[in-house]
Amino acid sequence: MGWLGPAEIEALRLSLRVSFWATLVTLPFGIFVAYALARWRFPGRQLLNGLVHLPLILPPVVTGYLLLLTFGIQGPMGRLLGEFGIVVAFRWTGAALAAGIMAFPLMVRAIRLSIEAVDPKLEQAGATLGASRPFVFATVTLPMILPGVIAGSILAFAKAMGEFGATITFVSNIPGQTQTLPSAVYAFLQVPGGEGAATRLVVISIIIAMGALLLSEYVGRRAAARVSGS
Repeated sequence: MGWLGPAEIEALRLSLRVSFWATLVTLPFGIFVAYALARWRFPGRQLLNGLVHLPLILPPVVTGYLLLLTFGIQGPMGRLLGEFGIVVAFRWTGAALAAGIMAFPLMVRAIRLSIEAVDPKLEQAGATLGASRPFVFATVTLPMILPGVIAGSILAFAKAMGEFGATITFVSNIPGQTQTLPSAVYAFLQVPGGEGAATRLVVISIIIAMGALLLSEYVGRRAAARVSGS
């Protein structure tokens, strides 16, 4: 890291922190929503599916503005959280929230495809033996969808690392607080002589993104092989 300056190292460290927590916190919700969309039939299912994928369609700035209206200091959720001393607007936790929402559709889609590939008769067989639905999911479904869970998590992490529009709209671009890799690249490009630092961060971003994609493929294949017993 000797070729990176302090501001660049701080942006990289913050990006890794934001992406890690964005992925970790959203993973349980991603599994639940993916299972609901793949297995359940209920009123509003298509609406839920649309809401999950909405961040992929909306301009990221619009998503960030909606987050600001909802979780800002004057927003309904922001005021509610403020009563407990929790503030997410213009904090790294807000950056994690924005990144998690933007990455959520990729996670859900990967996990949902894995669930839909599992034969429902296998789950039904466990239920006929008297096992509860959570037990069947934990012992039958989850091990079989593990490749999708891993792939979805890695893709979500990579997406969170590259999130810019929603993040900068919701939490601004505060060095050491909310300035992630994309925000730092943008900031360096606004000052004379900042092209070198911006280029170094761009290279790091490309390496992380490609590494995440390759790791997703590799871990997914290994997990699939383990599940199939080969």
